[in-house]
Amino acid sequence: MRENFKIKKGQPVLYLVLLVAAVAMMATLRQCANGGAANGDARPADDDTIRVAIEYSPLMCYTYADTLGGFNYDLIRLISYRQKRPVKFYPMVALQKAVDDLEAGKVDMIVAQFPVTKENRAKLLFSDEVYIDKQVLVQRKDSVGQVKIKNQLYLAGTTVHVVMGSPMKNRIANLSQEIGDTIYVAEDELYGPEQLFLQVATGEIDYAVINGRIARNMAQNYKNVDVSTSISFSQIQAWAFRIDNTALQADVNAWLASVKETPEYKHLLDRYLEQ
Repeated sequence: MRENFKIKKGQPVLYLVLLVAAVAMMATLRQCANGGAANGDARPADDDTIRVAIEYSPLMCYTYADTLGGFNYDLIRLISYRQKRPVKFYPMVALQKAVDDLEAGKVDMIVAQFPVTKENRAKLLFSDEVYIDKQVLVQRKDSVGQVKIKNQLYLAGTTVHVVMGSPMKNRIANLSQEIGDTIYVAEDELYGPEQLFLQVATGEIDYAVINGRIARNMAQNYKNVDVSTSISFSQIQAWAFRIDNTALQADVNAWLASVKETPEYKHLLDRYLEQ
């Protein structure tokens, strides 16, 4: 018997947008990887290269005008230049895969939407503060610019989408207890925060929770999307290390403290974060 297949409203547009985004992302991954993906091969004892799993997003690592950029990407390159310490980037979309690679010793550090929470500190080491952010709800506006979710209480009984492995799942579970009702969480194992934002914008899903800076950055180009509802308080965003890699954590903290005193760091803040 032939199976009926129906395309939901908005799907063709969504797939086109995601296809374009995927092509751009693959081009960036080829450039940013600087020679290939982490494979876990043993390294020479004198190889002091820091292998960085970095999220593909506007704040981390992305392509603009045929040039690689992003606050974290540029900041790490600045530290690398000042400390004369080589760095190799391994761009990623799936956060859980990056955590798995970190724990397996395939990479040395994760640079991603990774707020420092009690749950995360139990399994990973973190650098000192890189910047402050909060988690926000991404939802569409109606034809007159109104939204369904006017505050966190309106989330009762709804389903929100998050990136697989994201600590935002824990925050939503806590929020569900705070409002005394169920909020359902759908973890997406394929897409990163940008793609979840696009799925909301094109009507494929109704709600997503991602970090505020990325949400506000993208919302500038999608006037039908609202990102004004906070899901969390402001949280420290930091870089993650294996739980036993205290030496690298100490080095990175010292380098961060040093670079934050430079005009170059202020320029990066003005360029990417002061919006």
